[in-house]
Amino acid sequence: MLNNKTVLITGGTGSFGKMFCKIVLNRYPEINRLIVFSRDELKQFEMAQQFQHHPKLRFFIGDVRDKERLYRAMDGVDFVVHAAALKQVPAAEYNPIEAIKTNINGAENVINVAIDRGVKKVIALSTDKACNPINLYGATKLCSDKLFIAGNAYAGSKETRFSVVRYGNVVGSRGSVVPFFLQCREKGRIPVTDPRMTRFWITLEQGVDFVLNNFKRMNGGELFVPKIPSMNIMDLARAITPECEIDIVGIRPGEKLHEYMISTDDARNTLEFEDYYIIQPDFVWWEKEKFIAKNGGKKVAEEFSYSSDANDQWLTIEALRKMIGEV
Repeated sequence: MLNNKTVLITGGTGSFGKMFCKIVLNRYPEINRLIVFSRDELKQFEMAQQFQHHPKLRFFIGDVRDKERLYRAMDGVDFVVHAAALKQVPAAEYNPIEAIKTNINGAENVINVAIDRGVKKVIALSTDKACNPINLYGATKLCSDKLFIAGNAYAGSKETRFSVVRYGNVVGSRGSVVPFFLQCREKGRIPVTDPRMTRFWITLEQGVDFVLNNFKRMNGGELFVPKIPSMNIMDLARAITPECEIDIVGIRPGEKLHEYMISTDDARNTLEFEDYYIIQPDFVWWEKEKFIAKNGGKKVAEEFSYSSDANDQWLTIEALRKMIGEV
């Protein structure tokens, strides 16, 4: 699919971006170029060394807030993965305008430039926090999701198509709970917000595979949600730090007890497939029955929702240890 094509990933020096580049370069040796678009020159320098200055890898310093820079970067690009975001919940609460500039205005820039540059397909990464959001980060990502879906109509006669991928917490990603717990392990005590808390869980490899598979299956307008397991925060703590004392510190501002990826309000537009769901867009240009006839999928029940506490897939402590590389 990507052989002889040029691919650009925004936020490409992040945890997802590095894994995406690793998998794509291994899986598609005939790729034309893989462009890493990000703000930090040091991270790009370190990543170039990590990939041994791979001849297909290109590095573009820029910010998704800068539309003109995106115009330069997307010249001749066929596929775009939009992974750039300000994603730390407390930071977004304290710096709301900055989060809006990157997560919303940056999304608008990616959409406009992709259309103008004739990019064929764009997939934007979302988060479970965008479903019924209660914090600013989730609200900006919900807005971003809606911008990308509407971008299919905004493209007019152009062939650019946009879809969104939404999933939960990623094992070992920068700033996530796993590295934090590993740091706390040295002190012998770890803070846990609430012993009832649950989260969806996915590995970086699974996230990249899901994006690549959706490039193949997307028509433009879908919001893809993988079927992934849940975990309880206490099980995660026992998996990483079985010998540590646990301090219950209470839920922080902007946090939920459980996360949703599909709300009851979205159920009327949701289709179920073997290992994923699709939330169809609620626009007149999207022909729901024709889509089902062509692609399959089963309509979910009217009161359906997909939440981390009511999941039918759960990770055991042993499975969690395997996922995070702990014995």
